[in-house]
Amino acid sequence: MIEWTNSKLCDVVNLILGAILFVSPWVFGYATGMPLKNAFVLGIVIAAVSIAALAALAVWEEWLNLILGLWVLISPWVLGFAQGAAMKVHVIIGAIVAILAAIELWTLYQNPPGRSAVH
Repeated sequence: MIEWTNSKLCDVVNLILGAILFVSPWVFGYATGMPLKNAFVLGIVIAAVSIAALAALAVWEEWLNLILGLWVLISPWVLGFAQGAAMKVHVIIGAIVAILAAIELWTLYQNPPGRSAVH
């Protein structure tokens, strides 16, 4: 049976956020240009990294999700769509993905898998 740890729950939430980011251009009505491309590509990548993290925990996956979340967060200003629904969706999803990845990293470094007290 699968043990549902906080880390796995964070990865499931990131998977869902990646899927939401992927479909957001059509749901929120900005299905053109750079916002569409960014949401499409980053949604797939965030979901894929989250699936990889669910399959086998590795620190690099959390670092990658942190970087991806930060990119999604700042991309409206970097790519020039800093207004409207596209910006709001990117900022909210990017912030949540980055925060969850940071929490997972903090947890991993506070209690590394090899340092458990119970054997």
